[in-house]
Amino acid sequence: MQPAFNLKKIFFFLIMLCFLLGFNSKSEAMQSTGNDTISTSDVQFSPLPTDTETVKTTAVPVKKEVVKQKAKAIEAKETKQSLWAIFLAGLLGGFAALLMPCIFPMLPLTVSYFTKTAQSRGSAITKAIIYGLSIIVIYVALGLLITVIFGADALNDLATNGIFNIVFFLLLVVFAISFFGAFELTLPSSWANKMDEQSDKGGFIGLFFMAATLALVSFSCTGPIIGTLLVQAATMGALLGPAVGMFGFSLALAIPFALFALFPSWLKSLPKSGGWLNSVKVVLGFLELALALKFLSNVDLAYHWEWFDREIFLVLWIVIFGLMGLYLLGKLKFSHDSPVDYISIPRLFLAIIVLAFTIYMVPGLWGAPLKSISAFLPPLQTQDFDLYTPSLTAGNRTANTSTQNSEETLHKYASIFKAPLGLNAFFDYDEALAYAKKNHKPVMIDFTGHACVNCRKMEASVWTDKNVYSTISNDFVLLQLYVDDKTDLGPNEQFVTAQGKKIRTIGNKWSEFQASRFKANSQPFYVLLDDEGNLLVPPQGADYNPKSYENFLQSGLRAFGKTAVK
Repeated sequence: MQPAFNLKKIFFFLIMLCFLLGFNSKSEAMQSTGNDTISTSDVQFSPLPTDTETVKTTAVPVKKEVVKQKAKAIEAKETKQSLWAIFLAGLLGGFAALLMPCIFPMLPLTVSYFTKTAQSRGSAITKAIIYGLSIIVIYVALGLLITVIFGADALNDLATNGIFNIVFFLLLVVFAISFFGAFELTLPSSWANKMDEQSDKGGFIGLFFMAATLALVSFSCTGPIIGTLLVQAATMGALLGPAVGMFGFSLALAIPFALFALFPSWLKSLPKSGGWLNSVKVVLGFLELALALKFLSNVDLAYHWEWFDREIFLVLWIVIFGLMGLYLLGKLKFSHDSPVDYISIPRLFLAIIVLAFTIYMVPGLWGAPLKSISAFLPPLQTQDFDLYTPSLTAGNRTANTSTQNSEETLHKYASIFKAPLGLNAFFDYDEALAYAKKNHKPVMIDFTGHACVNCRKMEASVWTDKNVYSTISNDFVLLQLYVDDKTDLGPNEQFVTAQGKKIRTIGNKWSEFQASRFKANSQPFYVLLDDEGNLLVPPQGADYNPKSYENFLQSGLRAFGKTAVK
């Protein structure tokens, strides 16, 4: 008979729901000013050549030192927030792994071993702490090894590299299939046997090898979680990301051993092992499958395949989470599942939460912005059937809309890029500046990227604000520069920097522009220029407060000597 769910199991499933969000983007609490960093590992910080067709740079009235300091501050904060987000994701992953069938039953056995073999309670606690520290050392070393193997430049390039993203997609699908019970990912048994032999030596060395044995024998359960964590940590571009993620993961595993050794009576309150542990793996399998789609979407956007659009993504998520809800209700079973004789009330409510989330996504098929998950989804402009954007743009465009629309079809790169929310955006610097001069308007540069989750969140949550949308649409010439696009430049537009670096793609060109002129490589990055290309105010990154972001835009308009039309 299936054991009834208790509060610990409720806590587990809540962790599972957070698990997907934790791996896919930065923590909400830390995103107030956070940006994504797109690879500029192939960028040289050098002046752009003047003998080739490229972007123009003009004198900047705002002091260059201010711009540099602002850019460094944004990137320093972004790096710090990325590391914290990776750590929290690792912590959540560690708590999830703790409730897996390969680890949970080991908890009381290991702690009982400490308490029975120790000469005193203090000795048992010391052994548990050493054991926990050994777990941390092993997993952090694994994270550092990933950084050493790939190198800092490779880690920075993972976010939008087509081959890596396809590999990551397939890898997470394999992990999901493993959690569904089709097979188990195991390491050679000889490794575990050798570690077990070393653990018999006793002392601190023996405890270390006990921890290593646990890491090896539990790989079938923890391997997919560790792999997912390392993949996401690497693609966030932080040099120490893999090590920080592994620290969070190992800390979540190590703390319970020390706590239960300190308070052995707590072991009695642990739920008994049973079929519910397998349910943990299956639920994680659904989440792994949903997460895998994000990496496939990154490739589709960067290479303009245009077959994995927003509605396709949403349909798959709706099906995945719908099946998860049916699984929680016991309507979907796998061959290795224990029989579900009844559904407990907590499990019923958890199924309601999952199914409610599933239904929440359905209006997105008709263009609903779905702001709470907009950072994970492909851009709204990739959707074929959109009832939302026309309702947003109605009454927000000025009388020159028809003129803009007539010129919009002539925009360079308009055939491969689509502006968000029906805005009239340019995608080439020189063209946008020429239009700004002709119409005497300031330019708003949006350094963005296909794989930039915070860019999507800004577009769906902040740019849709009535005042913000009106200001961008009516008072600025919007220029979107994609720094991770893989489209080749024309032969006469490709050039080589003074240091010999070849600029071949659109993404290369705008990465070089952002890095050389503004000394920044994070996205989103918003720059306000006058119609001569001069900087009006110091640039800024993502700001999820519409009022604050509107103030930033208004400060640029005031510097330009114009009052926004309301």
